[in-house]
Amino acid sequence: MALTVQSLYVLAAGGERAKEQLDIVTNNIANVNTPGFKKILMEEFSQHIPENKGDSYNLLVFPRFKRTDVVLTQGVLRKTGNPLDVALKGRGFFTVRVKGREVYTRNGHFFLDSTGRLVDAQGNPVLDISGKEIILNNESRVTITEDGVIYEGDRKVGILRVVDFSSVKPLGDSYYEGIGQSMATDATVLQGYLEGSNVNPVKEMVRLVEAQRRFEIYGNLMRSMDQMNLKSTELGRV
Repeated sequence: MALTVQSLYVLAAGGERAKEQLDIVTNNIANVNTPGFKKILMEEFSQHIPENKGDSYNLLVFPRFKRTDVVLTQGVLRKTGNPLDVALKGRGFFTVRVKGREVYTRNGHFFLDSTGRLVDAQGNPVLDISGKEIILNNESRVTITEDGVIYEGDRKVGILRVVDFSSVKPLGDSYYEGIGQSMATDATVLQGYLEGSNVNPVKEMVRLVEAQRRFEIYGNLMRSMDQMNLKSTELGRV
């Protein structure tokens, strides 16, 4: 009986990991066409609980969630011709202010709001190197150099704040939180381009099928063990 209950805990833990993997892969697929989106990988490890000292009832290996890693490989650069579309070639992130805090994104699909602020697709202001909002008059042609300097006609408006980190944490909506010391970046800013997602849809579909099968296997095993437990109880009554 004890071994059966412990085994159910192990299978339940595996089913939970499979569900998390399904959520991550589904999110990757949903963002195949999101500019600048970086795919996420889930890393797991096996945990022995507790250390086995000759007791067969304690020979357990739990699948555990370790962390989600953001894969920062370059996405395909696509020319749009829109002067407010910008892409980064190389490592680095644009800086955006969301609800009073600075977050980071590779999605350079920018716009001007009703007040002339340069904002992202969510309507949040894009920041310059001094941490200030970028304001345009929308009266002259906008030019953005490879160093991120923004000109409106001959007037210098500001410089895009592009930063890099040793690693990042996903926050949703293509926003990331920087982890580790901020580092200088040698990224090139390309005006009139957007960076595509680095998600390979074919590979992600294969991962999705694998995660679904894994989830189903854990569920079937738990149901089988529950039925065995019920039958053993009935036999015990007889």
